[in-house]
Amino acid sequence: MRNSGAQGWFANAVRRAQAVDPSIPRLTPHDLRHTAASLVISSGANVKAVQRMLGHTSAAMTLDTYADLFDDDLDAVAARLNAAMPLIALPTGPQTRYARPT
Repeated sequence: MRNSGAQGWFANAVRRAQAVDPSIPRLTPHDLRHTAASLVISSGANVKAVQRMLGHTSAAMTLDTYADLFDDDLDAVAARLNAAMPLIALPTGPQTRYARPT
């Protein structure tokens, strides 16, 4: 079963669904692919897992497409690092030095 654009089985299924419920938006298999990628990223998957799932040749290709979805991941990483290695700033003049709490 090959999907051939506006005349394929998927497009026909969407049109039939829209005939029943006109609020259903136009949808393509590629839209579903992006939705799946977004859901996997938001659930915490790393870029290599997403790359393999989507069949991209490299993680760079995945990041080029979905990098903005990984931005929130940086906050979570920073929070985990702070929890694992708490540091206390000790004012010692023009430069601030860091030491582990005792």
